[in-house]
Amino acid sequence: MVSKNEVDLSVILPAYLEEENLRILLPRVKSVLNSISPNTEILVIDTEGPLDQTQQVCLENGAFYYNRVGGNHYGAAIKTGIGKANGKKIIFMDADGSHAPEFIKNLYQYKDEASVVIASRYIEGGFTENSGVLIFMSLILNITYSLVLNLKVKDVSNSFKLYDGEQLKDLDLECKNFDIVEEILYKLSLLYPGLKIKEIPFTFKKRMFGETKRNLVVFMFNYIITMFHLRLMAVRPKKKIN
Repeated sequence: MVSKNEVDLSVILPAYLEEENLRILLPRVKSVLNSISPNTEILVIDTEGPLDQTQQVCLENGAFYYNRVGGNHYGAAIKTGIGKANGKKIIFMDADGSHAPEFIKNLYQYKDEASVVIASRYIEGGFTENSGVLIFMSLILNITYSLVLNLKVKDVSNSFKLYDGEQLKDLDLECKNFDIVEEILYKLSLLYPGLKIKEIPFTFKKRMFGETKRNLVVFMFNYIITMFHLRLMAVRPKKKIN
């Protein structure tokens, strides 16, 4: 077993009734990681209590299985994953098939060039398979967040990103829903002036099986509230940053 300080990359998949998708995704993730480094780990962060056979699927594919702590919302899964991950670099990806595991290599190849590497739908060469209405709403959201939070990024909201593990663990995160993705990027940019962020073009796929866990009305309302909350809050690290 690889010791904690030897893990090069952790890949974290928050999961909520994603057994079917994980049966397909985890072998692909494992294959990609084996081609990157022998010192990697896959973490699946499930619901507070099992709702399907996700734990068994993880066991069959050599993935670490954890139940999220603090509620069944997405933010709890992210915070649980950060706490459990041992990687020098950490990648979050969706468990619904919208993020192709093979793209992990594309993100990881820039690990020494930037602290955050974003799989971007909205730079040249990027694409999303969502409907026109969802694409329009997403674009407006991303443009607004970029302007209000002064983030020089085209795709703020896509969760498929590579981070520096130590920097992630410095963050004191508050958001409970999908807006935690923006909270992470904003707080990193404030705590680490001059933070290097790189966007690379990515194609966002439709989910493979199951239904989305995003309620569109709640989703948009939370994002608006979070945007102004983040802009006004005092951002402090969990511990002193050298």
